[in-house]
Amino acid sequence: MARRILPFAALAALIATLAGCSNYQAPQRPPWRAQAENACFAERPFALSAYIQPAREINGPGICGLTRPLRVAALADGAVSFDSAYTLDCPMVAGLNEWLRDVVQPTAEARFGQRVVEIMSMGAYSCRGMNGIPGAQISEHAFGNAIDIAGFRLADGREISIVRDWTRGDDQTRAFLQDVHMGACSHFTTVLGPGANVFHYNHIHVDLAMHGNSSTGLRRICKPLLRPLPAPTSPPDGLPDAPDIDEDVDTAQGKVLREDALALRDAGSQEGTLQPGPGPAPVARIPDAYFNAALKPPAAIPLARPTAARSYAPDSAPAATPEGNPSDWDLTSSIRQR
Repeated sequence: MARRILPFAALAALIATLAGCSNYQAPQRPPWRAQAENACFAERPFALSAYIQPAREINGPGICGLTRPLRVAALADGAVSFDSAYTLDCPMVAGLNEWLRDVVQPTAEARFGQRVVEIMSMGAYSCRGMNGIPGAQISEHAFGNAIDIAGFRLADGREISIVRDWTRGDDQTRAFLQDVHMGACSHFTTVLGPGANVFHYNHIHVDLAMHGNSSTGLRRICKPLLRPLPAPTSPPDGLPDAPDIDEDVDTAQGKVLREDALALRDAGSQEGTLQPGPGPAPVARIPDAYFNAALKPPAAIPLARPTAARSYAPDSAPAATPEGNPSDWDLTSSIRQR
């Protein structure tokens, strides 16, 4: 029996020796991700509350995870809820709050006369590759640094769905979705909506990935690139627009006065002069040039240069490259696709 055991013991010792001499090392999350989380907490861009709660560290599988994850049920101090609680990192929560304050709420008030009270999402943290494709470059979802937005709910209960309203909504609804999409491009480094590719037909993906730097700041990906649309000056109420020039008489009386003025003009041309007398004066005529100028469409509003997104990566950050071996973190085969 001892003779049988000895060869196996020697083989195990040999394997252990060879393993100790190898250069194998498990993939590690890039240090800048934890640094970004810690720097965000140091700035305190929002307060922890019943809506934003710290969660336990997520470490793995592979390089997936967060050092200081947050479980988020609502944003804007509870004024805008999620349809479910989601796991996000601190920079994303801060970026979402700023986007709501600077873009979403002002646009909703301009287009609908009310505010957004709920965001419907299709997911945040998930250890997987981009677009849920096995073996693809790891997604920012794997670090809680991304969220997929499926729609919004307004204060009156109206639901705005991206999959339905991006192309089939009324004018104001479609304009609202395009406005919030383009506004996101100045708050996040990646924004992908319907038309970006086949995977984003039903949601807007936003994240704070590091794509490197450019001469104008952080390199950003914003697809599709849309032109801003003019917002109404007041909420639509179903009433006709006010006239450009107020008249002292009603429409029917104005018609009579115009006929009288034409009669006076014709009489003056026959007699050589216009004879003054009692009765209304001729109605003044506004030059055609005035109306032609008013009918011209307004000039396109130039798209403002995006401001720097919240990011804590070093200036020398390289362009996006795979982080680790996909086989070490890709769990797409066991994750229900959305």
